Amino acid sequence: MTPLLSVVDLVKHYPAGGARKVLALDGISFDLAEGEVLGVVGESGCGKSTLGRTIMRLARPTSGEIRFRGTDLAGLKGKTLKAARAEIQMVFQDPFGSLNPRHSVATIVGEPLVVHGRPDRAARVRELLDLVGLPQTAAARLPHEFSGGQRQRIAIARALALSPRILVADEAVSALDVSIQSQIINLFAELRRELGLSMIFISHDLSVVRHVSDRIAVMYFGKFVETAPAEDLFRAPLHPYTRALMSAIPKLPGSAAASGSSRRIVLKGDVPNLAFRPDGCLFHPRCYAMRDRCRHEAPELDPAPGETGDARLCACHYAGEDLSDTGASGS
Repeated sequence: MTPLLSVVDLVKHYPAGGARKVLALDGISFDLAEGEVLGVVGESGCGKSTLGRTIMRLARPTSGEIRFRGTDLAGLKGKTLKAARAEIQMVFQDPFGSLNPRHSVATIVGEPLVVHGRPDRAARVRELLDLVGLPQTAAARLPHEFSGGQRQRIAIARALALSPRILVADEAVSALDVSIQSQIINLFAELRRELGLSMIFISHDLSVVRHVSDRIAVMYFGKFVETAPAEDLFRAPLHPYTRALMSAIPKLPGSAAASGSSRRIVLKGDVPNLAFRPDGCLFHPRCYAMRDRCRHEAPELDPAPGETGDARLCACHYAGEDLSDTGASGS
């Protein structure tokens, strides 16, 4: 089956002074099927948001392809790019910062309809408010009159105005209280079922991504280092970085996940500067299981041991081996 979206060897450079470049995206490739949710997870600064913005064409790729229904968005301009953007919409992290404080909710939600010349704006705004669980009276109010969760519902309604096929959610719940996060995550799940949406759900929080994703891609230093079906990833993470992220998820005392085999793994050093790339495996300066080969040879994102095709990929020389948790703490 032809994927709805196919990203092929996507690269994004930014100048960093002199001959140096920040390689924010370094050869990212993946397919997204109709109705599928791909979670993209990693620490701040790893390139997740750049990936979302580049797919949206808010940032122009340096090279690579972004094929939506067979058309490469990377080379589009003007009216053709504008038409394509109607099919892929974005929900941003800060719901208040993404809404014009001087405009009413009706104007905010209906703005994409005006830009794209769609008729029946008032009726569509009413439909969208109902879809995201807001009362019709919200249409006449201003953003500051709403809570953070309600503002994010407004932002989601605006993103859905043009009936897109793909929604890119960039840290869409990270600015919200935990109790409100669950409500918005449930809303995304409902919208996916009702509308048949495909989604790229970007977050630094693996536990959040797990609740909404069919597949998860773990990102480090502008690259995917592991991709797998969500439950497979949580059952048996292969890459040392994935294991470290997973060990940071709070565990209930006495649960199986809180046993000694799942001790907290504390990574060495700081989140890397994308302008300074180490030789060999990009993760080796922080890896608790680093070996000499890792210093000199960069691993490819290949099928995991015992796997075929691209269902489960891992970029580690020692994927699937019993790596020693030499950097794990007992806390």
